[in-house]
Amino acid sequence: MTRMPTFFISHGGGPWPWMPDWRAQFAPLEASLKEMPNQLPERPRAILMISGHWETDDFAVMSSANPPMVYDYFGFPPETYEVTYPAPGAPDLARQTLDLITAAGLPARLDPEIGFDHGTFAPLAVMYPEADVPVFQVSMRHNYDPAQHMALGRALAPLRDQGVVIIGSGLSYHNLRLMNETAREPSEAFDGWLNSALALPAEDRTKALENWEQAPHARTCHAKEDHFVPLFTALGAAENDPATRIYHQKDIFGGVTASGFRFG
Repeated sequence: MTRMPTFFISHGGGPWPWMPDWRAQFAPLEASLKEMPNQLPERPRAILMISGHWETDDFAVMSSANPPMVYDYFGFPPETYEVTYPAPGAPDLARQTLDLITAAGLPARLDPEIGFDHGTFAPLAVMYPEADVPVFQVSMRHNYDPAQHMALGRALAPLRDQGVVIIGSGLSYHNLRLMNETAREPSEAFDGWLNSALALPAEDRTKALENWEQAPHARTCHAKEDHFVPLFTALGAAENDPATRIYHQKDIFGGVTASGFRFG
């Protein structure tokens, strides 16, 4: 099989694909997600998602053959709690993934109960609406440590040669208390830094991302970095590959700038 690229995507807000007004707001994101399958060398064997909405003490690997739904959002229309994304899981790949992670000296376990959170099913419903590509997830660790999550990516890298697409699903800007016009300056500045940092030579890029808190407005854009951490794993799995920005949008909700990237 041909080596698959990895991705860091901004997954949008809540169950946005099922809300017409929000879907219109995220039209550029929808276009980017629809285009992603065309950027792959062949149809994927499976998708491995690291979502900003699943974190554990160790690295947990979703191992269900038929993962359930996790409606981890609040205050949205009733119909958004009836959405289903019936993609099959990938139990065999989950066990192999567990072996790769533990062989790298990282703590890991299988989780046969967890289901798809909206950081997974919302973007995938746009990318693969037929839900016919197997999907499984690996959690982040509560510590959010950049080096550990890049090490996770390095451990997962062999899966790229087996037809597995590794996607870090978060948001390049995530401060729900600072939206609209107030987000314009910090999100633009941080987005500019991120785009420049990802264009650096591999070793410098890794260092820049490990020290991301030194970026302009870093802690304003990510007071809690749960939605930024998936980038570290996507990058670690493609550490020497060039980055290409595949999504860039300004004025989301009146002021937010966000981007998404492909590695390789």
